[in-house]
Formats: sequence, structure tokens, C-alpha cells
Amino acid sequence: MSTFFRKFASQLIRVGSIEIEEPNGSRFVVGDGAGTAPLVKIADEGVKTALLRDPEMAFGELFMDGRIDVLRGSIYDVLAIVSSNMVRGGAPRWVEFLQKSRLAIQRWMQNTMQRAAANVAHHYDIGNALYGLFLDADRQYSCAYFETPEASLDAAQAAKRRHIAAKLLLRPGDRVLDIGCGWGGLALYLSKFCGARVTGITLSREQLDFAKQRPTGLKDPLAVELRYQDYREVAESYDRIVSVGMFEHVGLRAYDAFFQKLASILADDGVALLHTIGRAGPPSPVSPWVLKHIFPGGYIPTLSEMTPAIERAGLIVTDIEVLRLHYAKTLEHWRARFLAHREQAKALYDERFCRMWEFYLALAQCSFEYENQVVFQIQMTKRIGAAPLTRDYIAAHEKELRGKESAAS
Repeated sequence: MSTFFRKFASQLIRVGSIEIEEPNGSRFVVGDGAGTAPLVKIADEGVKTALLRDPEMAFGELFMDGRIDVLRGSIYDVLAIVSSNMVRGGAPRWVEFLQKSRLAIQRWMQNTMQRAAANVAHHYDIGNALYGLFLDADRQYSCAYFETPEASLDAAQAAKRRHIAAKLLLRPGDRVLDIGCGWGGLALYLSKFCGARVTGITLSREQLDFAKQRPTGLKDPLAVELRYQDYREVAESYDRIVSVGMFEHVGLRAYDAFFQKLASILADDGVALLHTIGRAGPPSPVSPWVLKHIFPGGYIPTLSEMTPAIERAGLIVTDIEVLRLHYAKTLEHWRARFLAHREQAKALYDERFCRMWEFYLALAQCSFEYENQVVFQIQMTKRIGAAPLTRDYIAAHEKELRGKESAAS
């Protein structure tokens, strides 16, 4: 077993280096010897069997259970090396077979309304206190927009809100639907600084409770309405529709239904903006560990999977922006903040939960740094002339919003 495991590890890691300590205390190094090798300790022989059987699922679970530990460096350091090697190919054939099988299954998963609610509750209804440990002050749980590399997390999340508002081409009094409104920050921003009347919908009970209780700072408290509602149940018409960080939970089989719903409730001269994690390469399966422990029912789309459904719904794509590495920087901030408050998280949950969350944040960061995950912002209309002819309006609206924010502060 030891010989076979060493061969597997050596085949997988070719660039960079990782030192592995076996249960008997012996150590070996895989890779090209470059850099300072993280030291990974294996607690028992069963770890090798589990990794050989299904490395993508087993590695995270073994780390959660403490049967794999990192004695030098961090779990991020290890995953960065693994991720950078995975994209180069060279994985054993049975691992490639598992990936192809999982992609085929995930492409056919269907998130019914009941299942969607359960999936959301699994991740978002585990306690608002947890998210307060690592998110920005406005609790934006999606990719920030770093106008400069040195921007703080709060500044980058403010820039994201501003960037989205500018692309929505909002007019005072516009009726806006925010699909997946989270803790309500974007809805409040669009009302306060753009004069919109916003309806926010979510399937997270805890997010909704928090959002309804937070101070609004609005002159008209009725300008923002927050509901527990599935997007498929919305019947009213809206001038603008925005969805940030929710589409990843829709599932490939529901893309037609999602975009047809948008088209049916969007005004003829309306504008919709979709902000979603995506893949810059061909379709790939979501990590089985992520699906089981973090985001059940999740699927990361490619443009080739989204745009046909957009076209079939009768919507026109008027702008696509690809945010590269912005989410990697966002996750770097979140991971540092979580680790800084790790003991508080442990008091809320337990050590296994903290190891799970460490692994999740590190794995997610690596997926954006090494595995061609990006964020798509797709602007859609029903009329070809509903958006300006050039993109200059985005910067102009952002400048105007900065002035309003400055005046309000």
C-alpha cells in the first residue's frame, strides 16, 4: 500500500513540492523540490486507502477529522500546490473517470422548490453570528470589486455595490427585484442612493430575519420589502432585476425556467443584471466535498451553458464583464478574518466545523487562483436599445454614486 500510495502522490504532484509524514514516522517528498514544502501528516494507514479510492471527497473529510494534518505551512499552501497540478493534468485515470461521471450526474440534478429551500438552509441558516466573524460590515457574501489591489474588503464591497447599481441604469422610483437578497445590503443601497423601490427575496430564514431587523437609514421604510420567496413564485413586473451570488444554486436543468421567469417579469424597457460565479473553461464538476458539506445542489456554469438559455428566453445580452481574481482576493480576506476569529467560531460550533470552514475557504480561493473560476456579470434587456451604446455610462454613474455616498457619510 505504501509503495502504491507514494506512486499516486508522485504522479499527482509534479510542480512544487509537498512533504508527507506516514503513520510510522517516515517521510518522503513529492514534486520537483521547488519552494518550501508544506508538511502533511497522515494519522493512519486507512487515510491512504481513502485517498486512493476518492481523493477529491476524502481529502477534505480526512482533514476535517484530523486524520490529515498540516504540520508546516497551512491547508491553503497544500491545496494551492494540489490545484496548480490538477489543472496541468496527470491525474490517475480513475480520478478522471470519477470527474466525468460526476459532471454527467450534476448536469441532471434538479433543484425543486423544496430541495432549493433545504439546500439554502444547509449553508445560510447555520447562524448569522458566524458570518459576522469574517464578512464586511454590510455582510456582502459574494465577490467584491477591487478597484485597486490595496483596497480594503469593505471598500471593495462598496465598489461592487456601486458597480452593479451603475450597470442597472436605475431611475428614481424604479421597481427592482433582488433575487437572493442575502442580508439586505444591496437592496438598501439601491433604495438609499438610487431612489429605487426594491423587493428582495431569499430562501434563508436567518438572513431574512437579520435583514428585517437591521437599521435601514431610509426616509421611506416601505421603499424596501423583503420576502421569503422562491424566484419561481414571483408574479409582479419589475423595471430592473438583479441577482448576486444566487445563480450558482439554480442548477443547470433550471436555466431555461430561470431566464424565462426573468423575461416574463421584466418590463419591456427593463434591465437585468446577473452576477454569478462561472467557469472560464469547459464544463467541470463541482467538488463532491463541496456539494456534500458546503453547497448541496450547487453548479458552476460556463457561458456556453448560460447563453443558449438566455437566448431561448428572448433576452438580449447587452454586456458581459468577467471579473478575474477579484473573488480570489475576496476569499483571501475572508480566510484571514476567519482565522483571526477562529476561537470564536470554535465556541459557536466545534473544532471539526472550524477545520471544515478552513478547508472550504482555502479550496475556494485556490479554485479562483488556479482552476479558471471567475465571476460573470451579465447585463440583459428585452429591447436592443434599452442600454447605452457605449460603456462610458458605468464610470459616470459610479462617480455620481461616490458623491452621494460621500455626502451621506
